[in-house]
Amino acid sequence: MEVPFLIDDILTLGPIPEPLHNAFLRVANGLVQRADYSKERAMGLLAQMLQNPKKFAYSRNKVTNLARSVYDLAKQGVLIPLSEVGATYLPPEPEPYVLAATGNQTERTFDLRTGPLPYAVFGREHIEEGALKQMETAASLPISVAGALMPDAHQGYGLPIGGVLATTANTVIPFAVGVDIACRMCLSVFDLPPTFLKREPHLLKRSLVEQTKFGIGGETREKYDESVMDLPEWRATKVIRDLKDKAYRQLGSSGTGNHFVEWGIVEVYSDDAAAEGAHLNLPPGEYLALLSHSGSRGFGGAVANYYSKLAMQKTRLPKQAAHLAWLDLNTEEGQEYWIAMNLAGDYASANHHEIHNKLAKVLGEKPLVRIENHHNFAWKEQMPDGQEVIVHRKGATPAGPDVLGIIPGSMTKPGFVVRGRGFADALNSASHGAGRVMSRTQAFNSITRSQLNKALRDADIELIGGDLDEAPMVYKDIETVIGAQHDLVSVLAKFTPKIVRMADANRKEGRED
Repeated sequence: MEVPFLIDDILTLGPIPEPLHNAFLRVANGLVQRADYSKERAMGLLAQMLQNPKKFAYSRNKVTNLARSVYDLAKQGVLIPLSEVGATYLPPEPEPYVLAATGNQTERTFDLRTGPLPYAVFGREHIEEGALKQMETAASLPISVAGALMPDAHQGYGLPIGGVLATTANTVIPFAVGVDIACRMCLSVFDLPPTFLKREPHLLKRSLVEQTKFGIGGETREKYDESVMDLPEWRATKVIRDLKDKAYRQLGSSGTGNHFVEWGIVEVYSDDAAAEGAHLNLPPGEYLALLSHSGSRGFGGAVANYYSKLAMQKTRLPKQAAHLAWLDLNTEEGQEYWIAMNLAGDYASANHHEIHNKLAKVLGEKPLVRIENHHNFAWKEQMPDGQEVIVHRKGATPAGPDVLGIIPGSMTKPGFVVRGRGFADALNSASHGAGRVMSRTQAFNSITRSQLNKALRDADIELIGGDLDEAPMVYKDIETVIGAQHDLVSVLAKFTPKIVRMADANRKEGRED
């Protein structure tokens, strides 16, 4: 057991004013006794805080309150310089992050093809005309190689939601990835029976209220695992560096719109352990499960907005295709976006893990299995003929051979765990959900609260938060959507929601889905 800090230990860091002695001792010993820090690691954190008190004062971390006190003194002209001994506790300066590409992308004007490339449409009868026109425009880009439209498709910006587009290997389209970069699904299945929902409804509801945070400004104080913030990519570009503190504060939170965290029941259809390919490694039956849907929060949104505008400056296209502007991956701009997009993917995954790990801790259980997938992202892949391409999936689930994924329904309808069948015409993709049949404005103008409440009662769903623009009737029938893609995926299990947590109704806030 570590010997407690004495004030003489703390004073080796610098001339700490006497009124702060007790605060420094309390924090230092708390780090060792409750946060399992070694004394050297605790001194390192305190040294970093003294070196840059403003940074620590304006982000939530283990020394935030102490940093605020130090920074308040600094604003009054009372500085606490780090001593030479204190400087020895600082971590070594990281190596500079070097981009693979050098040189900037030049501004150019491009015309569309005279006609679109052929592309596959799944469930055409369920897709609105606007989405079809957007996909036709995307397939007319000079960089397009192949495309596909999923049965949940509806109109968006640039590429329609539910659109899949393969482009030449050196091009990436920010608006074809989406504004919520790496929006994704995560499912944890627990070794608890469905009756747990009846036995402990208050525990499950309280856990969602206390352990989740929603909203555009949503931030979390307690972190389960913040190691994602140590990735070297956080220092790669100024855009990323400027967003790191915000990303830290929002780690483990969810946005607005269709983002959710919900308890429900997973029904595993059959024991497919003997079947070829990936499987769940679970006996058939019903289990308590946790499902979440959200993305990379303000970090991903800011990255998307910055590089979408930059792409439109560098790549000028006809008006109907303006939002499909691309960045060249052989230039600094393209490399910067690619690094930021992939970092947003790691960060979004960590967001879900924070939520699931905190809620699993409440249960005192570890999940039997965890399944997750992006559905707003771009990947380096190969076409059947070996051509290297960038595949953009904007609201589409990766469904390569044996790839597991989750396709949710709505707050009252089931979602499905699926296994990809690697259907080439679909570019190894499937739908990412049911897909909307009306806009948010239409929903607010046509759906009443009593209609929503009746739908919830009929489905035996308890909703915490949420609003009319996410009512189940704004979505297509998920069973019909799944039925339109039997060639794309095999269904392994069904998730039925029971206690659903979404952002509280606030129509002044934007939507992050």
